Amino acid sequence: MTDNVLEVPVVCDVCDTTTRVPLSDLPEAVQRHNDQQHDGDDIAQVDPEIVQHVTDLAAKDIGVAEDEA
Repeated sequence: MTDNVLEVPVVCDVCDTTTRVPLSDLPEAVQRHNDQQHDGDDIAQVDPEIVQHVTDLAAKDIGVAEDEA
């Protein structure tokens, strides 16, 4: 992969694994893992810390951040 590819950490607590997946492949990679390893159950996911960080940035950007209350 090139240095220009944005990769997102995906964690699976059941498998005790973390992997980095190109953002462009993210939905398919997570779904494929869950289908193959967990009978389609939503187990693997984007690292929750990343999700929280992006959520916080979006909330701040649209003016609904918790620290503004």
